[in-house]
Amino acid sequence: MKNTFFIIAMLFCYQTATAQKQNYQAIISTSADKIEQKVIDWRHDFHQNPELGNRETRTSAIIAKHLKSLGLEVKTGIAVTGVVGILRGNQTGPVIALRADMDALPVTEKTDVPFASKVITTYNGMETGVMHACGHDAHVAILMGVAEILSGMRKELKGTVVFIFQPAEEGAPKGEEGGAKLMVKEGVLDNPKADVIFGLHMDAQLEVGKISYHPGSAMASSADFKITVNGKPSHGASPWYSVDPIVVSAQIINSLQTIVSRNVNLTENPSVVTIGAIHGGNRYNIISDNVEMLGTIRTFSDSDEELVYRRVKQIAEKTAEAAGASAVLELPYSIHYPLTFNNVALTESMLHSLRKSAGAENVLLNPPKTGSEDFSFFAQKVPGLYFHLGGLPKGKDPKTSAPHHTANFFIDESAFKIGVKAFCNLVFDYMEMNQKSTTKK
Repeated sequence: MKNTFFIIAMLFCYQTATAQKQNYQAIISTSADKIEQKVIDWRHDFHQNPELGNRETRTSAIIAKHLKSLGLEVKTGIAVTGVVGILRGNQTGPVIALRADMDALPVTEKTDVPFASKVITTYNGMETGVMHACGHDAHVAILMGVAEILSGMRKELKGTVVFIFQPAEEGAPKGEEGGAKLMVKEGVLDNPKADVIFGLHMDAQLEVGKISYHPGSAMASSADFKITVNGKPSHGASPWYSVDPIVVSAQIINSLQTIVSRNVNLTENPSVVTIGAIHGGNRYNIISDNVEMLGTIRTFSDSDEELVYRRVKQIAEKTAEAAGASAVLELPYSIHYPLTFNNVALTESMLHSLRKSAGAENVLLNPPKTGSEDFSFFAQKVPGLYFHLGGLPKGKDPKTSAPHHTANFFIDESAFKIGVKAFCNLVFDYMEMNQKSTTKK
């Protein structure tokens, strides 16, 4: 009889818990539908008013005002312009951090959307437009929507949610600190102490409605570098009096390409060495005395990073020396992001949250990305899961759509609702799996 009673009691508890989970999911889905247009409107506003890293004052003020209106504990001025909102549920449980990045890029927008950016600024001494050309405006709007939904479900929350709105993901200006590294340094994950962190990123080459993920090494480590080649100037008609730094730079650039093709074991991990800018000379008939090159390195392991760094230095210095010139390498030059690592156990345990947000058939295991993310600093501190949210309009070829960081970058806003649901489901599901028995008095 006792055994029968125990089984009935356990069955009742299971059915009650299952019903509660289904109820949470239904509330989240309905709430995401209701808030969708609000999220889109926020995104339009941020897109029209983009701000570069460590300069996101207008953006952070809007976020802080919204979080305070929801009754959250709000901290501002974190890592220069960052905002943190803390939502404490009615029951004790794990602390879950959710992150969105806020900064735009020095890109002059060429899209024809009615909310296109017209902002102009000076960046590195040059006049340029400012554009949300990577989807950070969407990230902010989505997380603001998540904060509103979860604050309305405070009584059901079995734990605490920390909303992190991070500045300068694309890198702080030269000579300044910023981004996730500085937020971690200032203790953003320590009070309250986070157990896990979740983040998402729009993907303009992934079809809308889909989510992609990769356990383990998900995104590459990244460092920028600067090579200064110093030669000897001369009249362009008398090159024999010169040591031409432009010719030397061309040789260095060509030789750098052999690092990936001949030095890195591509059967283990991909790597990238790219020169993105080169500056030398100012007139057709003058051989300049120096050339400056800027580039980036992407790797997926510490050993590969060490190898590539060493080879870049050898090639730059020895090639210049062989030509009678000299080369100075600054590596990293202004930024270094570690490998973005998705905790394998956490990723596997939370896949059901992503699948019920987008549909199981729409959650895709993808290869690692050579793009980098300073979310990596958060994921070094606590277990993290970082996933990508499709923003490519249905039927459009990803190979012909504008990539991230370009003037025609475009994302389908119908994706935002899925992002809102994914964050909310991750929070409730993680809390259910890791709840504590004590209830707040």
